[in-house]
Amino acid sequence: MNNGLRRLLYDYLIQSGLEANTASYLNALILFIGIILVALLMDYVLWKLFRFLSVRFARKSKTNFDDFLVFNKVPRFVAHIIPLWLLYRYLPLAFLDFENTEGIILKLIEILAVILVLVLIRSLLLSIKDYFKTLPHMKDKPLDSYIQVFMIFAWIGGILTLFAVLTDITIWKFFTTLGAASAVILLIFKDTILGLVASIQVSINDMVRIGDWITFEKFGADGNVTEISLATVKVQNFDKTITTIPTYSLISDSFKNWRGMQASGGRRIKRALLIKQKSIKFLTADNIESLKGIQIIAKYIETRNSTIDTYNQEHHIDKQLAINGRNLTNIGVFRKYVETYLKNHSAINQNMTLMTRQLPPTPQGIPLEIYAFSSDKRWENYEYIMADIFDHLLAALPYFELEVFEFPTSFNDGLDKVANGTEGPQ
Repeated sequence: MNNGLRRLLYDYLIQSGLEANTASYLNALILFIGIILVALLMDYVLWKLFRFLSVRFARKSKTNFDDFLVFNKVPRFVAHIIPLWLLYRYLPLAFLDFENTEGIILKLIEILAVILVLVLIRSLLLSIKDYFKTLPHMKDKPLDSYIQVFMIFAWIGGILTLFAVLTDITIWKFFTTLGAASAVILLIFKDTILGLVASIQVSINDMVRIGDWITFEKFGADGNVTEISLATVKVQNFDKTITTIPTYSLISDSFKNWRGMQASGGRRIKRALLIKQKSIKFLTADNIESLKGIQIIAKYIETRNSTIDTYNQEHHIDKQLAINGRNLTNIGVFRKYVETYLKNHSAINQNMTLMTRQLPPTPQGIPLEIYAFSSDKRWENYEYIMADIFDHLLAALPYFELEVFEFPTSFNDGLDKVANGTEGPQ
């Protein structure tokens, strides 16, 4: 369509007996409706054509990136470009006799163009994100944060362009105006800026990945990371609740990431038995003979006892008192038993640190701590293995005449007094 067609239609309306003003209004209305209908028809045809071609191409291609382009409606938005250009090119011609209306129409089309570009950029970014999530080495990356960062810049650019369109002020002049209000802008976008900085640092330093098990006591989070966005990190706790953590907190506060444990060969067991101090003693010959019946430490006891006897004889130690010379103790032998038991346990990783150590005495007894790593890192299996080990050790303590510390209760005190004959029925 050109200016000649508009003039031809106007002359036809004048010849039909209409007044000049009425002919101008009717001419503009007819052209406006006609151009709109042509644009809509073209939009529909292009949409069908683009969809047919894109779906057919996606089915034949080896990559699935084009599948995500179709899913996120990229071809649909691309089909809008030519009809929108048609409106921008020819629709103002319908209002050449109405300068104010022509200006408004142009601005509306430019606004639609900016919105279309933003929507198209968003669809492209979503397609890229969905495609990257299918790649094994990109699944645990905070892609949502990157997409949001790009979209923020796109929206800023779009808003500035819209402002320039509506006010007829250039973007550079608008930036100059923003300089005076920078403090207010920084205050308004404080969380966004902090989130952007945090997202970049989290990604560069590889602090958290999607799927990591993290513990963040400040926010009550204990579970797997399901989403990392510009402003928040979502954690699905093991009780299936969702905890939302500000992204900036990952670099400003302390949290625990269990990825190192999951990537290692085992999960740490670090727990102590509190041994009652009064139950600790030197072993007599009868005690030693009795403990030789425990198969896994029988050879150790025999070898160790022989070495101690040889030492005491060579140094003429008076063994009328057990404290003289070198001796075996029940807690020392039990400690060796625990260590040997763990070395023979099928669920303990023998290639990682394994030891049984005695910690400083406490008012509740002497802690005998186990430090080892279970081969199975799954939570439920890990708990079962640890419980199985301590079930056995607690049941084994009486064979070494050792006792676990317990706070006294009135019921137990009464039984002890009855058993000792210090109290009974009157």
